[in-house]
Amino acid sequence: MTGKRDLLAVARLFWLGSRSKLLSGALLALATVLCGITLLGLSGWFIAATAIAGLSLTTALAFDVFAPSAGIRFLALARTASRYGERIATHDATLEVLAELRERLFRGWAVAGAARAMAARPARLLFRLTNDIDALDSLYLRVLVPLFSAAGAAIMAGLALGFIDWRLGVATAVFLVAVGLGVPALAARRAHKPARRRAHALEVLRARSVDLVRGQGELIMTGRIMAQREAIAQADERLAQADDSINRVETRVNATLGVAGAGLLAAVLFAGAQLAEAGRIGAPVAALALLVALTATEPFAALRRGAVELGRTLVAVGRVGPRLQQDVGAPANKAPDAPLTAVSMAHVTASYPGGSVPTLANVSLRLKSGERVAVIGASGAGKSSLLAVIAGEMTIDRGAVASLPSILFTQRTELFHDTLRGNLSLADPSAVENAMLAALQAAGLAPMVQNLPHGLDTMLGEGGSGLSTGQARRLALARLILQNTPVWLLDEPTEGLDPDTANDVIARVRQVADDKTLVIATHIRREADIADRILRMEHGRIVADARRGTEAYTIMLESLRPE
Repeated sequence: MTGKRDLLAVARLFWLGSRSKLLSGALLALATVLCGITLLGLSGWFIAATAIAGLSLTTALAFDVFAPSAGIRFLALARTASRYGERIATHDATLEVLAELRERLFRGWAVAGAARAMAARPARLLFRLTNDIDALDSLYLRVLVPLFSAAGAAIMAGLALGFIDWRLGVATAVFLVAVGLGVPALAARRAHKPARRRAHALEVLRARSVDLVRGQGELIMTGRIMAQREAIAQADERLAQADDSINRVETRVNATLGVAGAGLLAAVLFAGAQLAEAGRIGAPVAALALLVALTATEPFAALRRGAVELGRTLVAVGRVGPRLQQDVGAPANKAPDAPLTAVSMAHVTASYPGGSVPTLANVSLRLKSGERVAVIGASGAGKSSLLAVIAGEMTIDRGAVASLPSILFTQRTELFHDTLRGNLSLADPSAVENAMLAALQAAGLAPMVQNLPHGLDTMLGEGGSGLSTGQARRLALARLILQNTPVWLLDEPTEGLDPDTANDVIARVRQVADDKTLVIATHIRREADIADRILRMEHGRIVADARRGTEAYTIMLESLRPE
């Protein structure tokens, strides 16, 4: 079962996100229900009383039709207004909370270790940010709000019928609470396992479908394409079975609530007839009692869907709740204590989860502010791991790391289906247009942007399609410039670019990074040539350290690939 801490973490986010809207939405939902009960009860009384008053001229002339009709009109308008307000308030509050939740989860999965684990299974990350979060809207819209309204309806019906006969009021309220809340609670329990199976089957189906689309070449070459299709069919079959189980539970809930509602109406009708026969109430009051009982059962029907989906909601809570309990706002590494120090590492050992050999082994390093360092070595020597540890994107096993705020710039350019302005805003959401244009100018993209009909509002395709590889790398460089962090970590920044573009990018990095601390992991001479210091790594250790002007520096620089 879902842990209480996870559920409290999600509930706390709802409560702190839009408390006033959540409360107003619940109160408006209750007002809608109460107006509906009063409206139908008053209408039934008015129709019956009018019919009886019309039997004789004396009673017809004495009967006041204006006050009840005015009350009916007021209740009808109030019910419409409260229903509209309830939909606006509840959905607006829910959408705000879910938007904040997506941002918090995205930041949570960007911390050390989590991002790499999610990157290995992107379908899982997509599922968490879409289906799991969408499932949480049921917690408020389909569980808490209908529950509040249904409880209010039971109390209102009990009070209304209690004025007619206290025994009838108490019996009605107890019946509504026991059956109206008990049946959905039992349905939630019965639907919990199928809902969990459905959530897992849907995630497996999506993951296997994504694997089929992305890896169909490899699957064909290894002869596994048919096996993958069969695996997708099996996941789809399990999903269908779970859907059937949930539908059966929902059908039984509908039938049970329908029978219970009919039984309540029959009981109230019988009690009303007995009271009328005894002369304690008249036909109009009996009609009022019957219609109040009829309307009081409606809010409990709204709990049906929420109860059936509660299992899916609790699964989502269990998945996202632990991430909400973590402090994702804390910096990855603390700042160095020594003045003029940008990065400090003391006897650091780090390894990837499940790895038997550390990627960094007892590494100690100190970089001064403004220093430019190139890190060289064969593939797998630990260069990228060194940058990841400095950036705080990799958890260390032993040692201590301190660094100023840093940003990691890799050969993989992450661009999104958004405008140029939107992609640049990721670096600095508060950046004005002039600052963006200045960053584009520094990165060498200003002439291209000036020739675009929509300028910064030009829409890019998925993954930045519409830009060449060089233009995409320049846009990422503009984003780097715009973020303006003191430490830049460049991991093979010009890999895959043609020589002219690569040389221009490196020249611009040299120009705009005057006051930055640069750490460049590279195999290429042109990238290392801007460094004042070169480190060579082997098997996760720093085995050589040379500064510009020394023979060792020249030898290490000449050993690199020229292009």
